[in-house]
Amino acid sequence: MQQGSGGLVELLLGADDFYDLLSTIQYLDVIQAKNTDALNELVAMENELTQARIALDAQQQEAEEEEQRAEDALAEAEEARGELEAKIAAQAAAEEAQRRAALEAAQRALEEAQKAAAEAEQKAAETEGSQTETTVENPTFTTESGSEAPVEVPESPDAGNVDWSSDKQAFVSEWSARIDAYLAGSPLAGQGATFAEAAWEFGVDPRFSPAISTVESSTGRVCFRPHNAWGWGSSSWGSWEEAIWAHVEGLAIGYGGQLTYACAQKYCPPNADHWYSSVLANMEMI
Repeated sequence: MQQGSGGLVELLLGADDFYDLLSTIQYLDVIQAKNTDALNELVAMENELTQARIALDAQQQEAEEEEQRAEDALAEAEEARGELEAKIAAQAAAEEAQRRAALEAAQRALEEAQKAAAEAEQKAAETEGSQTETTVENPTFTTESGSEAPVEVPESPDAGNVDWSSDKQAFVSEWSARIDAYLAGSPLAGQGATFAEAAWEFGVDPRFSPAISTVESSTGRVCFRPHNAWGWGSSSWGSWEEAIWAHVEGLAIGYGGQLTYACAQKYCPPNADHWYSSVLANMEMI
C-alpha cells in the first residue's frame, strides 16, 4: 500500500483498534492491486491495439503494393500481347505476300515458256513454209538435292484446310483413299494408309509429304538414295513405310507440318518460289 504521510496518520487516528487498522490497510491493498491489474491490462490492451494497428497498416500497404504490382503486370502483359499480335499479323502479312509472289513467279515462268514455244513454232513455220507444232514443256527448277523438277502452277492459291474433327479411323480411311488415287502407278502406290496414319500421329497435313515426293523424285521414280523420295540429304531407309514415317515426323518437327512459304525457304532455298508453287499444285491434286 502506498499512502502519503497525512493519509497514514488519519488511518491511525480513525481506527478503533489495531485489528481495524490492519483490516483497512488490507482492504486498501486489495483495491490498489485490482486497480494496478486493471491499469496493466489496459496498458497491455493499448499495446496490443497499437501493434494490431501497425500490422494492419503494414498489411494495407503490402496489399496496395501488391495491387499496384498486379496492375503493372497486367499492363505489361497487355502490352506484350499487343506487340505479339502485331508481330504475328506482320508475319502473316509477309507470309501471304511471299506466297502470292511465289505463285505469280511460277505463273510467269509458265507463260514465258508458252510464249517461247509459240515464237519458236512461228519461226519454224516461217523458215520451213509450213505449220509446225511445237511442244510446250513446263519450265524446270533445281531442288535443294540437285534434282530437276517441273514448275507447276496450282489452280487455286489455297489448298484448303484439313478437317481434324473426325476420329483416327475416319481420318485415315478418307485420306488413304485420296492419297492412293494420287500415287497410283508410282513406286509409292498403295502407301496411302502409311501417309495418312503418320500424318494423324504427328499432326501433319496428309497431302504434304506425298506432294513433296512428286516434286523431289517424281513420286519415288528417281531416288538418289534407297527409298529417299524427298531429297533429304544422304538419308536412306529400308522400306517405304520406314521412310514415310521418318519424313512425316521430320515435317512436323522441322517444318511445322504445313506448307508455308517459310517452309519452302527452308526446304528448298535455291528456288523457294517454284518449290512452293509446285508442292501446292500437287497438294491440290490429292
